[in-house]
Amino acid sequence: MNTLYKVTFINNGKSYEIYARHVGTSHLWGFTEVGQLVFEPRGEGLVVDPTEERLREEFQHTRTLHLPMHAIVKVEEVERRSPASIRDAANGEKITPFPFPPARPK
Repeated sequence: MNTLYKVTFINNGKSYEIYARHVGTSHLWGFTEVGQLVFEPRGEGLVVDPTEERLREEFQHTRTLHLPMHAIVKVEEVERRSPASIRDAANGEKITPFPFPPARPK
């Protein structure tokens, strides 16, 4: 069985939600090991989730994350994957990695 974990952690004032197949105790004291990151398969369509692409780009060469234990909010074992997200840690609002231009005054 392929166990799937949803890991929520805080980094630089942002709350990250990522998915991984492995979560365990790190050999580094005070850290949790998160490995085998899981991303949505890239589709052939034109619709791309910018958050997913940002996370894929940020962690594309990462084999294992060693997250400080105090940065981890929660680890959930889940049945299936939902869209990954990055939120503002203070208010929980979803962060758009590629901000839209401000509206023009009328």
